[in-house]
Amino acid sequence: MIRGLRPLLRGSTYAGALFAYGGALASLPLLLFAMVPVLAWRAAPYAVQAGLTLLLWAALVSAIGLARTTRRALIASARRLLRVPLPDPVAGRRPATADRWRTPLWLLLHAALGWTGAVVSGVLLLLALTLPGGWLRGEAELNLFGWSVRAAGGWQSWLAALGCLVLAAGTCAVVTSALRWLAPRLLGPSPAERLALAAERERRLAERNRLAHELHDSIGHTLTAATIQAAVAGEVLSADPAAARAAMRSIEESARAALEDLDYVLGVLREEEAGTAPTRTLADLPELLDRLRHAGAVVEPELSGEWAQVQGTLSRAAYRILQEGLTNALRHGAGGPVEVRVVAAPDALELSVVNRTGERARAGAFPTSGHGLPGLAERVRLLHGEIEAGPHGPQHWRLAVRLPVRLSA
Repeated sequence: MIRGLRPLLRGSTYAGALFAYGGALASLPLLLFAMVPVLAWRAAPYAVQAGLTLLLWAALVSAIGLARTTRRALIASARRLLRVPLPDPVAGRRPATADRWRTPLWLLLHAALGWTGAVVSGVLLLLALTLPGGWLRGEAELNLFGWSVRAAGGWQSWLAALGCLVLAAGTCAVVTSALRWLAPRLLGPSPAERLALAAERERRLAERNRLAHELHDSIGHTLTAATIQAAVAGEVLSADPAAARAAMRSIEESARAALEDLDYVLGVLREEEAGTAPTRTLADLPELLDRLRHAGAVVEPELSGEWAQVQGTLSRAAYRILQEGLTNALRHGAGGPVEVRVVAAPDALELSVVNRTGERARAGAFPTSGHGLPGLAERVRLLHGEIEAGPHGPQHWRLAVRLPVRLSA
């Protein structure tokens, strides 16, 4: 019994009842509009007039439910007052014809439950306030809507009043429970909307995953190159100040480019209005190779075909793949030349980075997160390409990627 009374003691029960009764009150002005054409037909019987008024009232309430803003407002208020977890509608998606009736039906049931609950709980509260007065006069009587309720005086009146209060609270609980049951079915997402929401979540996760790859490639390369350049600048600072200044300028340029990437990624992750994404494409490859040379690396590029004409997603992905491959060569290579090969054929774009390996690679001069090669493999897989990474001969490491050109965007 105590468990059954718990809903009567919760504030959320009465917040839900307030939501129901507020909906009933909001529909009252529409009743006045529905009565205007019916009152003009005074010759009709009273029952016909009442029926037409109810039909016009229901039509007006349903018409309001066809507006998209109405659905959004109802979902927000149901979340707050009914404590029902409802997702927002998918932005920019027009609901299917079969789903458009759900909001008008919710408004009709909302108004019906609200008016029923308001009348029943109002009558019960009025009884609860009237019956105890009979204790002073010996009896109490209440006439309402042609109904007559008489209670004997004494403790029976107080007991009856208490029972009316409990029933009024129970009415609020029933109305709230009914609305909570209806809300996910009528205001919640339809099967088509669930698919759209799942697709939107997948798109956001894919975008965040892409940003994580971009940030890893950009910041990882910059920090690796800056570390090597700072070491070079420190070694030649006294003997060759010009070379030291060149290394410091290269650090500044690399850090500025990385900060642009970082600002954009953080803005997107905070869901702020981010500016234009800084794009790095194959056209920026010569600048990347120059920064590596300033870091003291020996780069031997082999560029053939119309590689500079590759555009869009393919060009951006190719740049990041080469950047990650060169970063790994700086981190784990054993010195010596780094061979960079880019071949733009009519049907495919071939990329490769070859570097020497040795004691430096085994010494672990640079920490690694272990996400570089898996991230590259995922990026290549999304572009329907092929990737190979592993030893190439006794003292070399080779990264080779082949991307189909037809998928460039």
